[in-house]
Amino acid sequence: MTADILSLTLEELTEQFSVMGIQKFRAKQVYEWLHKHLAMSYDEMSNLPKALREDLKEKFPLHNCEIARKQVSKLDNTVKYLFRLHDGDFVESVVMKYKYGYTICVSTQVGCKMGCAFCASTLGGFKRCLLPGEILSQLYCAQHDLGERISHIVLMGMGEPLDNYDNVMRFLSLVTDEKGVNISMRNISLSTCGIVPKIEELLQKHLQLTLSISLHAPSDELRSKIMPINKRYPVDELLNICRKYVNETSRRISFEYSMLAGVNDSDECARLLASKLKGMLCHVNLIPVNEVAESPFKPSSPERIERFVEILGKSGINATVRRKLGSDIDASCGQLRLKENKNRSKGG
Repeated sequence: MTADILSLTLEELTEQFSVMGIQKFRAKQVYEWLHKHLAMSYDEMSNLPKALREDLKEKFPLHNCEIARKQVSKLDNTVKYLFRLHDGDFVESVVMKYKYGYTICVSTQVGCKMGCAFCASTLGGFKRCLLPGEILSQLYCAQHDLGERISHIVLMGMGEPLDNYDNVMRFLSLVTDEKGVNISMRNISLSTCGIVPKIEELLQKHLQLTLSISLHAPSDELRSKIMPINKRYPVDELLNICRKYVNETSRRISFEYSMLAGVNDSDECARLLASKLKGMLCHVNLIPVNEVAESPFKPSSPERIERFVEILGKSGINATVRRKLGSDIDASCGQLRLKENKNRSKGG
């Protein structure tokens, strides 16, 4: 099997070139074309001999994402991409504009096996994990298309990042490489539904990224109903590793909490959540969910969300409401892939 060149470190690429009898300095040139100049093809690498370019096309075919569909919000200019991968699978990414610049939400798997009841990613089924280069390609393709520097990344699209741990760790190493696109680790957020042993592994690395925990419910009874992972790693076990993570890394944890009308948005839920998080260096990010046609869940009312924030605040828990972006373009990850799969099954 041919190596995915976008997933190789400079050292690995240099070694491969050396074995092939290609001068080592060429590896640095190719690496910079791929990761600094975001070349979409070898033909763009103008300082390489044509014969070498043709050789690379054969030995290291580029598996860049292709834009299968692009939607731009008329409300806030959020951009939603449905990317086609080299094997015909689809993943989604969202680019959002903030005061500090552009942020991209990338996928780490084709689909998801975690089975969260309110998530569109799981509805389309799980196919496979993405290679580091396939995660990178979402960023590179979007930046190339928009003509804008993307400075922040959230690993919060389709898939569970810690279920693709090794490839995600390599992606982080490549995307923060000073010889490449050079995005600061402090500008990266990784979201997990709570795979406790992998959080333990992550904290040993002492990375300067922001860890986000998809919590969505404060009790085992409620969380297990909407998030199957909780049956394996209950709330208290998850929060214990979170406290350990904060204590050992001194990095504040963000807890994601999707506000589902009549499910997890009661005053009782807010009080229990506050008591569970008391004393931890953390932030609660309340998410007004985008409606998904195939899901029975509806977003909480603004009044209910405001009340939830009030209760947390009185208990000393810092909480904010995420700005709802792209509500007119199916911005919840998994929705476009779901539609595409349905169209294909119909022959459309």
